[in-house]
Amino acid sequence: MAWPPTRILCLTEESVETLYLLGEESRIAGITPDAARPPRARGEKPRVAAWGEGDLPAALALRPDLALAAADLQAGFAAELARAGAPAHIFHPRDLRGALDMIRAIGALVGAQDRAAALVDGLEERMEAMRAAPPPRRPRVWAEQWDAPLMAAPPWVSELIEIAGGEDVALHLRRAAESHERIVTAAEIADARPELILASWRGKRVRPGRIANRPGWALCPAVLNGLVMDLPAPIFLSPGPGMLTEGLARIRAGVMAAAERDPAPALPGAEAEPPPLSRPGLAEAEPPRPGRPGLAEAAGPAPAAAKGRARNRRRSLWKRP
Repeated sequence: MAWPPTRILCLTEESVETLYLLGEESRIAGITPDAARPPRARGEKPRVAAWGEGDLPAALALRPDLALAAADLQAGFAAELARAGAPAHIFHPRDLRGALDMIRAIGALVGAQDRAAALVDGLEERMEAMRAAPPPRRPRVWAEQWDAPLMAAPPWVSELIEIAGGEDVALHLRRAAESHERIVTAAEIADARPELILASWRGKRVRPGRIANRPGWALCPAVLNGLVMDLPAPIFLSPGPGMLTEGLARIRAGVMAAAERDPAPALPGAEAEPPPLSRPGLAEAEPPRPGRPGLAEAAGPAPAAAKGRARNRRRSLWKRP
């Protein structure tokens, strides 16, 4: 491989953004069609399909001297490129530390170590500043990357939730590196009663109504308070600089909104609690004296409307979160 490479094939969104931020975009020969940051990259660089089988002839036509790929779904395509004479560097970041190390590694590959270190320092300072200014309380947060099967977001999202001041209800899955290890049931998450829901379904639009219609989810504070957020997959699901800037800022906004809301909101249409009795001791009715009917007997049977109101009050209290 020639060093530094001058015709890089960026098969991941995060490698495209990183090279642009380092001022090394002139070295990019082609990009993934999923690249969204910066927006101008899609108009400046040829796009090559690289997921699944990929488009090997189109990739080789760009004469790449280095390909930057992801380990999970691109390892096979990267191996084909290498066998055809185009060296490939495969990244596999699964947490924030791995994402920052990837930025440093890309900087080293193009001879921009100092700029990469400065970029990482700035991202770390941003995270530390947010940690130092926590919200008034830590709301419960659920983040998902797919809906069927229901799947928790990647581990780095769990870390971002913590930095933003939230409490990840799927914290126990943070060490699950592979997506199939993060599959959960709808009942598990409903029982956790998240106050903020972050969703990003790559390849299709998030539909909050579909989320609210999951069994038991209509009672979640996030649904009752309207705090179901659709986050763009190129930011939310890609371990690159965008995740640590715009992605973190969006999560923070949601966490702050949830922290200011009632963690146990009443159901729509539920009746208010009856006011307390103003005179102490009135609740304890005087026992009936011999020969004198009790108060309830004297009043006679309750009207049907009154009975209905009593039943509705009992139901509303039973349904209250």
